[in-house]
Amino acid sequence: MSRIGREPITIPAGVKVTLGDENKVMVKGPKGELVRLCHKDMKITIEGDILTVARPSEDKLHKSLHGLTRTLINNMVLGVTEGFSKSLEINGVGYRAVKQGKNLNLSLGFSHPVIVEPPTGITLDAPAANKVVVSGIDKEAVGAMAAQIRGYRGPEPYKGKGIKYEGEHIRRKVGKAGAKGKK
Repeated sequence: MSRIGREPITIPAGVKVTLGDENKVMVKGPKGELVRLCHKDMKITIEGDILTVARPSEDKLHKSLHGLTRTLINNMVLGVTEGFSKSLEINGVGYRAVKQGKNLNLSLGFSHPVIVEPPTGITLDAPAANKVVVSGIDKEAVGAMAAQIRGYRGPEPYKGKGIKYEGEHIRRKVGKAGAKGKK
């Protein structure tokens, strides 16, 4: 059995989970509503405030989908109750982020500013000039938006300039001056 897949999901108070046709899972909570179409073979059952996911067979496909389905539904429940956020750090002289309305204006050393417009359900915030916080209820969308922002100017290995995730370690390289004696 999948260790993750067999764990039950406890539905907190204030969250409503409903199952539709063909394993359509709808989760409604205080922060919003999420809908996901799960694989048709997975058996999703709700008994009171406990949701369980079971697999129909020991087939390799069903084994791989078991833990995935449970984790996706659990992330939906966590998203509508607590929400998700990712923090990004901006390093570099003249690199900064400024919030303009709901958009984010990034100065990243280009000849033009980079304007980032968030999709629905995602909020962008710049609490400091060198910090960006991406938050929302959908974990997948928050991660994709953070990766898109990081992709505008990824961290480079020589000086560490660019956008990186908070707590991310950048492997540094020795520059030309550090390679003495090589010809």
